[in-house]
Amino acid sequence: MNKKQETMNIKQIKTLREQTGVGVMDARKALEESHGDIKRAGEWLKKNAVAKALKKADRVTGDGAIFSYIHQTGKIASLIKLACETDFVAKTDDFQKLGKELAMQVASMNPKDIAGLYCQDWIRDNKKNIKQLIDEVITRLGENIKILEIARMKI
Repeated sequence: MNKKQETMNIKQIKTLREQTGVGVMDARKALEESHGDIKRAGEWLKKNAVAKALKKADRVTGDGAIFSYIHQTGKIASLIKLACETDFVAKTDDFQKLGKELAMQVASMNPKDIAGLYCQDWIRDNKKNIKQLIDEVITRLGENIKILEIARMKI
């Protein structure tokens, strides 16, 4: 590989990482599998996120955080207990953002239980469901993530 090709590959890896949030090695592998096509690499990553999440599904989730959302009217609120494997991941921006998104989802869509929440379309992008959203974060962070408990209150 000459220097020009190497620079192009580094730029492609950086672009793909910015678009998807995956690690360097995952971005590189996706670009190799898609012969440098960034769009196809993104699709490859989505397809393989499920496989990665499944590999991590049996791992113990002994840490995490509780997230809340209160609607601006003050009449609807939700709580969600979100678990991960380590306190390090629990403190990351990706995990924190996921927890807040899930709390807002519960307040907005009122799932009957956790299984129902996993199946719901995400309120910000109806092309993906909550399970897919969580799988993407699992792929980025490299740890298992589980919803342990949800609650919604309304006046």
